[in-house]
Amino acid sequence: MENKEQEIADRLEAAAAKLERTLSWLEERQGALSGEVEKISATIEQSRREAELAEKLAAAEEELAEVKAKAAENVLNPLRRTLPSATSEMLAKHGIGEGPIDVRALDAALAGLSLEQRIAVKTQLLRAGAIA
Repeated sequence: MENKEQEIADRLEAAAAKLERTLSWLEERQGALSGEVEKISATIEQSRREAELAEKLAAAEEELAEVKAKAAENVLNPLRRTLPSATSEMLAKHGIGEGPIDVRALDAALAGLSLEQRIAVKTQLLRAGAIA
C-alpha cells in the first residue's frame, strides 16, 4: 500500500508541475496579448493626434495667408492717398509736385512756416505716402 501511495504522490507531484508550467505559459501568453492591444490602441491615438495637428496647421496657414494679403493690400492702398488742396498748392508754388519729394526741396518750401505748420505738412505727406 505504501508503494501505491508513493505512486499516487509522484503522479500528483508531476501533475502539479505540469499545471505550474501551463499556468506560467498562460500568463506569458496573456502578457503578450495585452501588449499587442496596447500597441494598437496607441497607434490609433497617435493617428488621431496627427490629424488634429494637421487641421490646426492648415487653419494657421490659411490665417497667415489672410494676414499677409491684408498687409499687402494696406501697403498698396494706404488709407489716405491725397493731400489737402492747400498743402498741394503750397508745394506746387515751390516746384514740388506728385511723386517722391526731395527732403531738401521740402525743407526750403516749408521755411516760411511755423514749426507746428511744418510738422502738420510733413505728417500729411507721411500719411499720403509721399515721403518715407
